[in-house]
Amino acid sequence: MTAEFILSIDQGTTGSTAVIVDVTDRRNVNVIARKTIDYPQHYPQSGWVEHDLQEVWTSVRDAVTGAVGLARTAAPGFDEKSLAAIGITNQRETLCVFERTTGKPLCRAIVWQCKRSTDICRQLKADGLEDHFRQRTGLVLDPYFSGTKISWLMENNPAVAEAVRAGRAVFGTIDTFLLHRLSGFKVHATEASNASRTLLFNIKTGSWDEELLRPLKVPGVSCLPEVKDSATEFGRTLGLGFLPDGIPVTGILGDQQAALAGQACFGVGEAKCTYGTGAFFLLNIGDHPTLSKNGLLTTVAWSVAGKRTYAFEGSAFIAGAAVQFLRDQLGLLTNAAESGKKADGETGAPEVYFVPALAGLGAPYWDPKAQGAFFGLTRGTTQGQVVRASLEGVAFQVCDLIDAMRADVKAPITSLRVDGGAVANDLLMQMQADLSGLTVDRPVNIETTAFGAAMFAGLGAGLYSSLAEIGGMRKSDRVFRPVSTTDARAVVAQQLAGWKRAVRAVRIFAGSVN
Repeated sequence: MTAEFILSIDQGTTGSTAVIVDVTDRRNVNVIARKTIDYPQHYPQSGWVEHDLQEVWTSVRDAVTGAVGLARTAAPGFDEKSLAAIGITNQRETLCVFERTTGKPLCRAIVWQCKRSTDICRQLKADGLEDHFRQRTGLVLDPYFSGTKISWLMENNPAVAEAVRAGRAVFGTIDTFLLHRLSGFKVHATEASNASRTLLFNIKTGSWDEELLRPLKVPGVSCLPEVKDSATEFGRTLGLGFLPDGIPVTGILGDQQAALAGQACFGVGEAKCTYGTGAFFLLNIGDHPTLSKNGLLTTVAWSVAGKRTYAFEGSAFIAGAAVQFLRDQLGLLTNAAESGKKADGETGAPEVYFVPALAGLGAPYWDPKAQGAFFGLTRGTTQGQVVRASLEGVAFQVCDLIDAMRADVKAPITSLRVDGGAVANDLLMQMQADLSGLTVDRPVNIETTAFGAAMFAGLGAGLYSSLAEIGGMRKSDRVFRPVSTTDARAVVAQQLAGWKRAVRAVRIFAGSVN
């Protein structure tokens, strides 16, 4: 049997990870190598977040090179020529603009967390266009999404605007930029899950929408990537040096959709939450793009063989980043793993609360003006209480998303599949189970984002025949069950009520509500 492997590139907000998966035995796949390379974030002004695309590309190159080296040691049958396919998963709403023929970035990428287009969103809402966009895209007008970032560049960067209008430069999300580089600058494409995060893509027709391009000042579809299925051949490697020519890129998914796939949530009503920089809750709603009535987004989960599957999504912008904030800004932790130990046995809610609105509030509030705040601090407050309140703040945000999902689907949600780096924190996972009342199911492989992209690459390369075949590979590691006694649930109700008051106070301070 000839050994076969898939390379999965997971390009995230703070680092790039390359994972190599052995798919020689189709039913028993194994991750044989993993390498992550971090890269810096840039904050040129308050509320602005940028990435240097050359630093992003260098991190991807070095992660792939490192993973290849590790794979040679781990699997004697491995070499680069045995890579059957490449999958890509990526931070989704980050906007890139680069030269069409050379791939040279024209400016730094505007990151999904960046708030510079807040005034553009406010004006579009004042012009009565919120429902116009929502009906076509399933999204809300928020600086989170790529489209208003394009508007900002067209209004504020004359060199970019001129190059785009002249056809020399093109826009794309991170997957588009990586594909362009991997293919030797030959391919300018994306797929439906990433396209659905731009405010430019009609999720009902599956195409760029001229009625959306005009108010966002996008000159035309020629500056936007071709939208393809999520599992298909996008292009082949060319001229890289660190990989041989001719390896097909056959699967691309936005990071949260890749995690949904990696968690095998292929059935209607199945849900997952990824705890990364932010917390992202997705629930499979099938083949009809129903719009939420409770502040959630409707997004494309994936497109396979021309058929789109949709999901409800709720995003909390700060999750793992809350622990980074405690470590890097407040100096309360020496490393992220310390948070569980420091918080264990301490009392957070209902005494101390942290609303982690460090990048505004996402769903279901969509309040970009909100800022983070601690409540209930006294002379007796301990560092451990502050750390516990911060972890609880992450779990409370996910509870808000769960409540919105329940209201929209009008059906019970009893189990939540979880993934991402923060789910290694047993205390946080037990908090999530207790506060939500749900069974929390953590898989053996918590790197489900990279795994989902790898499996879609396998599907696109013909190594797998169906989503059902992929779905059988997920295995549970540990299940966290919620407290069930009457007294314990009464305490949870008190904690949740205090959280609602804390969120309202933050929004009052921001001037968003009275």
